[in-house]
Amino acid sequence: MNYTEVESIVDFKQLIGKSSVLKKYAFQNLDFHQVQDLLHHTNFVDCIFLGCKIPESVLNYLPESNLIFPHLNVPFNPYLNRLYSREMLYDGYLLGKPESYQNTFDYKVYSHYLNKGKESRDIGETLARRLHDHAITDALYDYLHQIEEKRVVAIMGGHGLKRDSEDYRIVASLSKQLTEMGYLMVSGGGPGAMEATHLGAWLAGRSPVTVDAAVKILSKAPSCEDEHWLDAAFEVLHTYSSTQYESVGIPTWLYGHEPASPFATKIAKYFANSVREDGLLTIAKGGVIFAPGSAGTIQEIFQDATQNHYRSFGYASPMIFLNKSYWEHDRPIYPLLKKMSEEGKYEHLILSLCANEKEVIQSLKEFYIP
Repeated sequence: MNYTEVESIVDFKQLIGKSSVLKKYAFQNLDFHQVQDLLHHTNFVDCIFLGCKIPESVLNYLPESNLIFPHLNVPFNPYLNRLYSREMLYDGYLLGKPESYQNTFDYKVYSHYLNKGKESRDIGETLARRLHDHAITDALYDYLHQIEEKRVVAIMGGHGLKRDSEDYRIVASLSKQLTEMGYLMVSGGGPGAMEATHLGAWLAGRSPVTVDAAVKILSKAPSCEDEHWLDAAFEVLHTYSSTQYESVGIPTWLYGHEPASPFATKIAKYFANSVREDGLLTIAKGGVIFAPGSAGTIQEIFQDATQNHYRSFGYASPMIFLNKSYWEHDRPIYPLLKKMSEEGKYEHLILSLCANEKEVIQSLKEFYIP
């Protein structure tokens, strides 16, 4: 029997209203002091307590069959039971004062990460990071459970793609259209092509001219190295202050010098980049669109090709290359994959090379028709 997750005190109260014996439940990040009186009438059997606050009087009487994961001395929550939001990451940031980023949760965690070492030898630290990333994956899959898997589409591309470039505008426009068609757009959650993905999703449902208007605002700080990069993003969010659409950014503190895009409505931020990259490609069962990028994007192309070759998750999904000139000549990855596919070195690849948004959309439609 699998464990049933309980992530709120409200859910816990509903449980004990039905039975006084709770078996095979996983309680995540709950403060049981709020229901201390009720606990004395509850029998826990083979349960897991992840970072929960448990009254001492109850703790002493819990049977040994229960597994208790304690609090750890780190500036992040290893047992987080939800995905991050821009409000959580950037709380404390003041517009017009880029130096205030140092007051944010995101910066404090990144600073701690560097101080402890990206590959820390502190077993308590590494355990906390692994538990955190497990919690993020758990929260991500809880969220994706409500979404048809072939409607999850990723856009991969370089962090160096500038906001004032034509490719940036194209990615944003494409993401806007796909979001309006019912796709959930996901990306690596950083700047460049990744940010353009979430900008487009944020602007979905509005007039197409809003993309150009938003890009004009963002172009005041075209690179993530610009001091006011984050300010420009928040100005767009203030101008277009709400959205009915969601998107998922999946960044990492390994590249913490690259700020996470605040346009993503859900943020699954990881410590382990390997878990983050493979997981991102795994959930994009509707297909992956590769915008121009460099080393990281090229690595992800071959990771995706391997997943599709082995049909690791039951079937292969489209690999769509956006910008013919770039992927045929500047970085001739597409001809290589096509040749290897024709020779049988790669099997099951669904490849397409697209010059524009219309061709990308057509490739996705050919793969999946609701």
